Amino acid sequence: MSLVATQITKKFRDVTAVDDLSFTVQKGSLFGFLGPNGAGKTTTMRVVLNIIRPDEGQVTWDGTPLNRLGRGFFGYLPEERGLYPKMRVAEHLEFLGRINGLDKRKAQSETERWIERFDLGELRRKRIEELSKGNQQKVQTIGTMLHDPELLILDEPFSGLDPVNTSLLKEVLLEAHQRGKTIIFSSHRMDQVEEICEDIVLIDHGRLILHGNLKQIKRSMGRQILRISLEGDQGFWAKIPGLELLSSRADYQEFRLGGRVDSSHVLKEAMRAGQVIRFELVEPSLDQIFVEKVGGQR
Repeated sequence: MSLVATQITKKFRDVTAVDDLSFTVQKGSLFGFLGPNGAGKTTTMRVVLNIIRPDEGQVTWDGTPLNRLGRGFFGYLPEERGLYPKMRVAEHLEFLGRINGLDKRKAQSETERWIERFDLGELRRKRIEELSKGNQQKVQTIGTMLHDPELLILDEPFSGLDPVNTSLLKEVLLEAHQRGKTIIFSSHRMDQVEEICEDIVLIDHGRLILHGNLKQIKRSMGRQILRISLEGDQGFWAKIPGLELLSSRADYQEFRLGGRVDSSHVLKEAMRAGQVIRFELVEPSLDQIFVEKVGGQR
């Protein structure tokens, strides 16, 4: 089984938000949907969920259009949060469970289980409008997962969460993944995507830029990135043509090797400049891939 988007195009008057876009999400995968602001990510997600209809193309799950799969098949967390501010936390979650197909008893038991999991027990009787932004985000995330959908589509799920709750949400997503759920999420935090996603798609101006297994994509880019930790002259690299400084941290400097730069020559120069503590050739990070691919299109 897989989700297949085939030649999706969606226009809003003179603006083409999604342009002949095709990609596949394998069943049970953790899938990162990436792109800069205005790339067409949210529009694509809404097309996938049949919230808006494409002008051309189709989206299917195992050959069946998603709108035929019934209530409760997917859970959707939109970037624009949509909770009823006057409702209380527990009653709101029970309501979301019921409209997604759970009976009253199941909705209540699942609400209690998730409230405890996300440490909202003391807030169960609070109105939504009385909660902090982070706790509202937790409530809406629970509402997305409460009915145990097969497909989760999450738009910026970590927005507004502190590090503790970010870690908790990652743990919950990995557990769902282990139970065979298919999870698609977008994020501007490339480190979060890189940490948990197996496959990605990168779009820009509604068009496909990259699609595939993240490890294979990184491997195909080659070991172009050099990390050096040096006790000595930190500016030694400026004498080496083609060596580009990407970042300078307290623990190491990171460089990009130009086409003609020999890493062994860089090592010799670094050793002349001082004591080399670390010298490592690595694959580019997802953040670096993103900047290179998107920057090259703009």
